[in-house]
Amino acid sequence: MNKIIVEVGSTCTKIDKYDGNKIEKLEGKTIQFKKHYNEDKKLRESDVDELIQSIKELKNISKDIYVCGTSIFRTMKDEERNDFLNKFKNETGYEFNIISQEKENELTVYGATRNVKEKVCVFIGGGGSTEIAIYDKSIKENVNTPIGGIDVMQEFPDLAEDFATTKLETVKRFIKERLKLPKEKADILILSGGGHEKFARLSGIKYEENTLYNDKQSSIMMDIETRKKETERYYTAISLDEIRNRVNDPNWWYATRAMCAFVLVVAEEIGAKYIVPTDIAMAYGILNNKK
Repeated sequence: MNKIIVEVGSTCTKIDKYDGNKIEKLEGKTIQFKKHYNEDKKLRESDVDELIQSIKELKNISKDIYVCGTSIFRTMKDEERNDFLNKFKNETGYEFNIISQEKENELTVYGATRNVKEKVCVFIGGGGSTEIAIYDKSIKENVNTPIGGIDVMQEFPDLAEDFATTKLETVKRFIKERLKLPKEKADILILSGGGHEKFARLSGIKYEENTLYNDKQSSIMMDIETRKKETERYYTAISLDEIRNRVNDPNWWYATRAMCAFVLVVAEEIGAKYIVPTDIAMAYGILNNKK
């Protein structure tokens, strides 16, 4: 048995395959739904068609496909949302399930903390929304904000250039003025929602083996001082063009400097000593809900 879970965000479409025993992450797609929505004031037809085509191609792997959407799909006007949902169902044969921020938080935290025994903070960063939870055997506090990496890129487009010209502290200040932050503290900040481990491994920033807890899906970490220094280096000394030239999904890297600033704002607010970047999204929680 193979079950496919597709999570469609403002920028990244994440795909997981479950064979009844383990989850395997498949190569996702980068579709700039929110960026193009901001430009066109509506969903871009070519983006919707690209998504629909990708779902049709997944039928070659399995007919058992669950598709859900976050962020931008929550904020559309009713008529536009209904038109999109109807088109998606008619052309793919599947429902498109829109997940609330609260449910996204809960489902992702379940996966990110399934092997954790101590108090942690889970950060779920996306192109158009941010969810943050304090977890200590259960969710003790959660805060959600309808802003994300694409909102920052609108203000600081130079972050997508080879080297950033806007200072990291300026970006962090912009985020902190707009982001709801938890009151509780935690020594460990787990980055989830997809792509954070991928970023760490491919960007050239420093990391080490995760010795805080045992989880094959959370295999690397860095201390907070290393993350601060490496984020500064990612802004001023690591070539984004060089990265884009060697990866197979250059568009994915568009808002990565913005996301790095989000991470530091949250880490500093909660007093984190360690950061654990993962690619864990909602798949574990969705599967658990369906058992």
